[in-house]
Amino acid sequence: MNQKSLHWGWLVALAIALVFPFVSTNEYYLSVATLALIYAISALGLNLLTGYTGQFNLAHGGFMAIGAYAVGILTVDYEWSFWAAFIVAILVTMLIGFFVGLVSLRLKSHFFSIFTLCVGYIIFLLIEKWEWLTQGVVGIMNVPVPELGGLVDFEEPRAQYYLVVFFLALGLWLMNRIVRSIVGRSFVAVRNSEPLAQALGINLMRTKILSFVISVAYAGAAGALYAGYVRFLGPDMAYVTHTFTVVMFVLVGGIGTLAGPVIGALLVSSLTQSLQFLEDYRMLIFGPLLIIILIFIPAGIVGVWRKFKAKRMIAAKQKAAAAKGGSYASN
Repeated sequence: MNQKSLHWGWLVALAIALVFPFVSTNEYYLSVATLALIYAISALGLNLLTGYTGQFNLAHGGFMAIGAYAVGILTVDYEWSFWAAFIVAILVTMLIGFFVGLVSLRLKSHFFSIFTLCVGYIIFLLIEKWEWLTQGVVGIMNVPVPELGGLVDFEEPRAQYYLVVFFLALGLWLMNRIVRSIVGRSFVAVRNSEPLAQALGINLMRTKILSFVISVAYAGAAGALYAGYVRFLGPDMAYVTHTFTVVMFVLVGGIGTLAGPVIGALLVSSLTQSLQFLEDYRMLIFGPLLIIILIFIPAGIVGVWRKFKAKRMIAAKQKAAAAKGGSYASN
């Protein structure tokens, strides 16, 4: 796909996102879309680390919870403004991510994943047991919504939706700049072959830590937006199921692609909501359906689309070459 077509595709997607609140039949669908886009921001971060750098972090949901709780604690207990707490939440998440990455990234493949799974569970336990700071199982209630000097009322669902769309668009733009830069190419080099990357002069540890810190920064930002939207935080937010939900978005949409996490978040969220009438039994349908998707389209939706476009391009070139050869033969 050429750059012009790609730009038009993103512009169409942005136009659809901007128009959606006006065509949505009720606020419930708007709420589902807002939460899906918040998780899409978190999925973008995980996709950078897993899809581009090849490191599978199972504590990602825990870092999203750190961002959310940082906003909740600073705004509710210390009466900070939302935006000051938002910035600090991202910085705190990045700082904790740096130290976790410094230790965990010394491990290889599944050992790294198992270690981060333990880190995620430790984050969950700290949130649940550290009652004087996090309120424990009671949780943090009445987190204030973002404010913009009275210019916009973020109590209104549509305003919150557009705020999340803005941050998702900003996150996509930044991620596009990162993955297309020399730094992004070093991430891919590490994913493809660590020995070869090292032979080319890439500092493996520094590259992995940078990817890890950027990844958790996205999780922290998503958690902060989540806190301002839902306005209630409980320990379950840090549980590993949230990480697996984000992983599902990345895999279904297309790992190692920019659009994949967003498409996966919207599609899976829509599908789970459409099966709500089945209550607990909806997983009997959703679970096997997800397994089928992962078996038959492991590259995800975006991966399948890319393969389809590549085949069409090859077929068009072959047809053009055959026609050209035929014209020479006739001459």
